[in-house]
Amino acid sequence: MAKLNIVLHEPEIPANTGNIGRTCVATGTRLHLIEPLGFSLSEKALKRAGMDYWKDLDVTTYVDWEDFLERNPGAKIYYATTKGRHVYSDAHFEPDCYIMFGKESAGIPEEILKEHPDECIRIPMIGETRSLNLSNSVAIVLYEALRQNNFDHMRLEGELHHLSWDD
Repeated sequence: MAKLNIVLHEPEIPANTGNIGRTCVATGTRLHLIEPLGFSLSEKALKRAGMDYWKDLDVTTYVDWEDFLERNPGAKIYYATTKGRHVYSDAHFEPDCYIMFGKESAGIPEEILKEHPDECIRIPMIGETRSLNLSNSVAIVLYEALRQNNFDHMRLEGELHHLSWDD
């Protein structure tokens, strides 16, 4: 079963992290938060955005990047960045890979990106747009990774209730 991982490197805005947490619960994805965070995990805005899903979230926090690497040895990591050479849809997302996103104001530190240029992926945009909203970016790339893994373990069909196709 695919168990993807989203990594947020020093996220700053609680509503974004709350929205991402809700997306992770809905997709069975683990969330990894690398400190320092720009908010408290008990913050009201975080809980509001994550709604009542936050209690079901598989989330781990780390004191810094080195702590993350030590606790996840050998992890296959893709780095989502506007500086990426490759389009996210061209990457081959393994079932247990990690997809990392940087903080809203600055992205992933360049010293990390320079060590992994082939794993840097980007979402195409036109013109001089700096970036998309963090929670939107996570959803775009995560759902591509899930699609590549055939939406493993996810419900693929819905039902319409109280509606007849003959009406």
